[in-house]
Amino acid sequence: MVKILFVCHGNICRSVSAQYIFDEMIRENGLEDEIMCDSAATSREEIGNPVYPPMRQALVAHNVPIGDHRARQLVRSEYDEYDLIIGMDSENMYYIDRIVGGDPEGKVHTLMEYTDSPNELIDDPWYTRDFEFAYRQIKKGCEALLEDLRK
Repeated sequence: MVKILFVCHGNICRSVSAQYIFDEMIRENGLEDEIMCDSAATSREEIGNPVYPPMRQALVAHNVPIGDHRARQLVRSEYDEYDLIIGMDSENMYYIDRIVGGDPEGKVHTLMEYTDSPNELIDDPWYTRDFEFAYRQIKKGCEALLEDLRK
């Protein structure tokens, strides 16, 4: 089974959206026995908090099922537990590296690396306030990631 961990700053917008979007793609494609995913934060700021309401609204508008999420922080041991650790922007990548202590196995990537825009980053909608754009980027990244995994 391929285990994927999506990571962003607070685990209330981007990474949890990627988790729920990807979970739905896994179900739609009957891949529940082959792929699983989760999400985490690089910071402690939002630990225990649910999906940020404007991000939740964007997911609901696109019929993405949302579970009872509570933000949590990435821990070092998860590097060994997951096959891929997927960050959203360069700050995430920096802190992922600091938390897990490097990436000797090449498991850490940005979500957009799998798309036709591999250098694109997913800006934090907490700051941009464009939750719909973040949703579209995350969905595009998840679709490309799933395609890559199926190869």
